[in-house]
Amino acid sequence: MIAVTAHRVLQPAGWVRPIGHVNGVEARGRQIFLGGQIGWNEHAEFESFDLVGQVRQTLRNVVTLLADAGAGPEHITRMTWYLVDKRDYLRQLPAIGAAYCEVIGRQFPPMTAVEVRSLIEDRALVEIEVTAVVGDDA
Repeated sequence: MIAVTAHRVLQPAGWVRPIGHVNGVEARGRQIFLGGQIGWNEHAEFESFDLVGQVRQTLRNVVTLLADAGAGPEHITRMTWYLVDKRDYLRQLPAIGAAYCEVIGRQFPPMTAVEVRSLIEDRALVEIEVTAVVGDDA
């Protein structure tokens, strides 16, 4: 399958370019909505109990779900990250960025990160929601 994206990055003149994401995108096509994914494997078992490992597995889960819909990371138009520890996230940002690029590549959609008190799964340190759009020509 050839990846066709109809995304246009929204970068108003004079705005500072964000690092690691974009402010917004415009997209047309088939929409895919992923519920919040956490850092467990396909058997609903955690293999990692640290943030970087859980981010890596969570992103792998995202990629697997996108593939099931005939899409890939290049089709992601929005990500929302829910984190239980903002300071841990900021402290480990370089390693999280490396894990992100390893799994997702150099696709940087609009992202929001929110610190929450806890997640429904007690062992989960991160949960990520994703919206993707596959262009009409794909």
